[in-house]
Amino acid sequence: MKRPILYVAITNHGFGHATRTASVAATIQELCPDVLLIMVTTAPRWLLESYIEGDFIHRPRAFDLGVIQADSLTMDKDATLAKLLEIKKQQNSLIASEVNFIRQNRVDLILADIPFLAPLFAKSASIPCWMMSNFGWDLIYRDWGGEFVAIADWISECYSKCDRLFRLPFHESMSAFENIIDVGLTGGSPRYSADELRANWGITAPQDKTILLTFGGLGLQQIPYANLQNFPDWQFITFDKSAPDSTNLVKIHDNKYRPVDFMPICGRVVSKPGYGTFSEATGLEVPLVTIPRDDFAEASYLLEGITNYNHHQIVTPAEFFTGDWNFLHELPQPPQQSQKIAKDGNEAIAQAIIERIR
Repeated sequence: MKRPILYVAITNHGFGHATRTASVAATIQELCPDVLLIMVTTAPRWLLESYIEGDFIHRPRAFDLGVIQADSLTMDKDATLAKLLEIKKQQNSLIASEVNFIRQNRVDLILADIPFLAPLFAKSASIPCWMMSNFGWDLIYRDWGGEFVAIADWISECYSKCDRLFRLPFHESMSAFENIIDVGLTGGSPRYSADELRANWGITAPQDKTILLTFGGLGLQQIPYANLQNFPDWQFITFDKSAPDSTNLVKIHDNKYRPVDFMPICGRVVSKPGYGTFSEATGLEVPLVTIPRDDFAEASYLLEGITNYNHHQIVTPAEFFTGDWNFLHELPQPPQQSQKIAKDGNEAIAQAIIERIR
């Protein structure tokens, strides 16, 4: 009996796609220990290992780019367009090299989040391609207009060749896909007890005065850390290696820890709009503080999602970047929907994939 082999292709943009896909891959590995995972991403191996405890092959390849950014909120559209046109030009050679790898390694199925060339790899290799996301890159680029419209049309055409889409919560319509299955929230689960975390990291503030600041792999250049001085008896937790030293700022520098591990001991999570953080915080029912992003089409769906299903505060960029963070003294808004959101996304996707590849 040949080992089932899963090729997992991940969008080359920040860390959010890598962590949410790695959490699903980890569930697949737990439920089917003999599966061979091939993680195809430029995200660093340590990041994947913080979610996937077993072994896997890391193939550092990029087939898309998302958006070229200086940090979590600053986008370079000209550079993004130039790189997309380059990928379009190299499309056939990218497909040929990956199909060769896929055949040599006898891959059974592609799971992709959500590089648009993946369905073309699968078609050429005569295997299925299943995808997972809450948005497609065609949505993001189409919203920018101009030369991006033709790019968006090309990407929609690629997505239409996908065999099945697992549509995550907080989603747009994703109308380019023909076969859509809605699933619950995905993400990692905390690995450490509250007492262990508090002891190891010297966290003594009560839960409602313990705040997690997390802005994804790209960070955020202009976080006004000086505001922390306004909250001397609070503690703030960050993974930002460039954050300044402050008596009430706990800097997490050990790669085995993830933001989700600290969420249960925090009264709030302060974050830019991002599916991974929003999904994990909502799954754990930890209130979210965030800012709108009018230039990123996915953001409105994310904000609608947390407004409906989590305690939340949506503050203006001025309140966040130039205010004194007085919003932390206010109570978050309750979720608008009374019914709970499904939280079984990891398991639903994993079970379907295992049934197929076995």
